[in-house]
Amino acid sequence: MAVTVLSPAERDKLDRSDDSLFYAEPRFVHHLDASFRARLTQLYRERIPACAVVLDLMSSWVSHLPEDITYQEVIGHGLNAEELSANPRLDRHWLQNLNTTQQLPLADHSVDAVLIVAGWQYLQQPEAVAAELLRVVRPRGEVIVAFSNRMFFQKAPQIWTDGSDRDHLAYVAEVLTAQGWPTPQLVAEETPAPGVLGWIGGKGDPFFAVIATKP
Repeated sequence: MAVTVLSPAERDKLDRSDDSLFYAEPRFVHHLDASFRARLTQLYRERIPACAVVLDLMSSWVSHLPEDITYQEVIGHGLNAEELSANPRLDRHWLQNLNTTQQLPLADHSVDAVLIVAGWQYLQQPEAVAAELLRVVRPRGEVIVAFSNRMFFQKAPQIWTDGSDRDHLAYVAEVLTAQGWPTPQLVAEETPAPGVLGWIGGKGDPFFAVIATKP
C-alpha cells in the first residue's frame, strides 16, 4: 500500500473530465524550449548507461534521449497512441491513464531508468505511481523527474498549481521518499534563452529535476 501524502483537496483539479479526452488529439509540438531540452539530454547522457532498459513514463512523440546512444530497450507509456507511435526511440509502448489505474504492466525489477518529463504535475495519485516505480526499478536504478514552470493549468492538481518552483521540487521528493526511495538529488538551474537572446543574457525555460536512486 502506498503511503498517503496528499489530501483530497490537493489532488483536485479545475478540469475533472477524463484525461484521455484532453489528450485525444496529438500535439506534435515541443512544450519546453531548446535550452531545456538540451540540458535534459545532457542529464540523460550523464546518468543512463547504454545497457539500460529505459521506461519513458508519460511520454509523447519525443523522448529527449541522446541520439548517438542505443539502449537495450526503451519502453514508452502515454495517453496518445499517435504520439507514441511517432516516437522513434520507443521499442514498444502502451496506453494507460495513471490517474485512474496506477499498476504498471511491468515485471518486478525489470527497468533501469524511469523518465518523467513535464508529467508529474498532472498526477493525482503520485504516491501509488511512486510505489509502483519502486517495484519495477532494479537495484541501483533511477527515477528522473524533470519539469519547468509550464503546465496545462486546468489539468494540474491543486498541489501543483498553488506551489512555487521550490515547492514542486520538495513535493516530488516528499512523495518519493514516503514510498521508500532514498533522499533524492534536487537540481534547479537556469538555462540560456535559445538563439541570439541567450548571447545577451536572456533566460530560457528553467530546468528542475528530482533524481532518486534505488538502493
